[in-house]
Amino acid sequence: MSHPHPDLATPPPLEKGALRVTPLGGLGEIGRNMTVIEHDGQLLIIDCGVLFPDDHQPGVDLILPDFESVLDRLDDVQAIILTHGHEDHIGAVPYLLAHKPDIPLVGSQLTLALVEAKLKEHKITPFTLGVREGGREEFGTFDCEFIAVNHSIPDALAVFVRTEAGTLLHTGDFKMDQLPLDGRITDLRAFAKAGEEGVDLFLTDSTNATVPGFVPPERDISSAIDKVFRHAERRIIVACFSSHMHRVQQVLDAAQKAGRKVAFVGRSMVRNMKIAAELGHLHVPDGVLVDVKKLSDLPDDKVVLICTGSQGEPMAALARMANRDHRIDVGVDDTIMLLSSPIPGNEGSVWRVINGLMRLGAHVVHSGGSERVHVSGHAAAGELLYVYNIVRPRNVLPVHGEWRHLVANRDLAVATGVHPDHIPLAEDGVVVDLIDGRARIVGAVPAGYVYVDGSSVGEADEEMLKDRRILRDEGFVSVVVVVDSTTGKVVAGPEITARGFAEDAEIFNQVRPKIVAALDEAASKGATDVYALQQVIRRAIGGWVGGKIRRRPMIIPVVIEA
Repeated sequence: MSHPHPDLATPPPLEKGALRVTPLGGLGEIGRNMTVIEHDGQLLIIDCGVLFPDDHQPGVDLILPDFESVLDRLDDVQAIILTHGHEDHIGAVPYLLAHKPDIPLVGSQLTLALVEAKLKEHKITPFTLGVREGGREEFGTFDCEFIAVNHSIPDALAVFVRTEAGTLLHTGDFKMDQLPLDGRITDLRAFAKAGEEGVDLFLTDSTNATVPGFVPPERDISSAIDKVFRHAERRIIVACFSSHMHRVQQVLDAAQKAGRKVAFVGRSMVRNMKIAAELGHLHVPDGVLVDVKKLSDLPDDKVVLICTGSQGEPMAALARMANRDHRIDVGVDDTIMLLSSPIPGNEGSVWRVINGLMRLGAHVVHSGGSERVHVSGHAAAGELLYVYNIVRPRNVLPVHGEWRHLVANRDLAVATGVHPDHIPLAEDGVVVDLIDGRARIVGAVPAGYVYVDGSSVGEADEEMLKDRRILRDEGFVSVVVVVDSTTGKVVAGPEITARGFAEDAEIFNQVRPKIVAALDEAASKGATDVYALQQVIRRAIGGWVGGKIRRRPMIIPVVIEA
């Protein structure tokens, strides 16, 4: 579905002196974050991320925002501001810059380093501008001030945008850890100053709006990790996001205490940790880090592996280990630590990997168990209430979350005194205008999924994915029949080939006479067109398979004229 809101018309041209916000991703879903801001004929983009596919999108590598509504206006884009370096905020940048490589990228030092490494793989050399918290830059008509926020990756930023039409504060992803590992807290004083100046539209992270209270400090995890290290008998394999430098730091410190060596597994993990170390965000204790190729020289009780795959991604290292499709064989009494919580929608994949690892005899420690080995990077309801009371926004647009998260965030804003009529609930593609201090929904633009499928971008569609799901779930049947080109009578076949069926192939002998009879009947009525005969075959075998075997396979009828 390319247009998620057929009830909403295309938005009218933006009124003079108004501010327009168009989310192209991240609203109604976790991922694919991208927001376009328009004022006075100019555009500013905040984030440009990807969404990772689920079981309903077999074969898809990545899901991008739909750039259609901005492609013919790329010359109007003053900058792309990246709030932090997670894939759901930077992963789609190469695909947008493929259309116009010189759009300025703005972000913190670490964020730009991560996106530059990604762009290098796409052979794109970007124009970048590094900014820091407290800094202020003008991009055309947009006056942007950057604010430090605490998240599960260092160097994250919120952005306060001033325009003649009003002000906008976008938190990015944030939480309010008061004892962060790097000492960099969310700058509530800067939020308060923005509130005193006046925030006309507040775009705030909704991911944990349904979670009461406050997110525990990252430091609380260290003792749990140390405990696992003390009791582990053999190898320890740690899975986490390749961008989670804080968690990797805690593992490195625990390994040093336990006298273990650490190796990074996977290209993204190696690349990102190298960048983090070079920029001072990761401190590797002397002698702890070794090359993965040298692990065979060490006893099992002196080894730690840090890899990707904590979300059950099928091609990530941990899932391949669970399937015995990796050079590292998981053995009995190995300890596996999943240092993340499942992203909504990934729960089934994560449990599948956990079950596979436990079947191999490994001990699996995860966020759903008795040990707290992960805390979220997103503000819970108590923290959001604090921020609402500090900022006192005039209008609120909840972002970054599924519908239930957006609704919960709306309710928190109402509880702190924001009028419900000033909190538009929008999804991807829904356009919100700020006019005379009031935010309203004014229309919608296309914001469907754009699939990266191998080397193709945007060519895979829902019809293709439906075919893949049928092939995966229901099987495949091909029927080849030779007919007389004049009479349409069957002269050879039908030859039936089936794949994905538990039943013996001989069962299809039952349907051959039915196919011949259906074709003879069609021929007697004058049907000789190949396409018409193919449809006759499809109906005959489809009805039989549905009634007899209770399946709805993909059916490929082939009619050859002789």
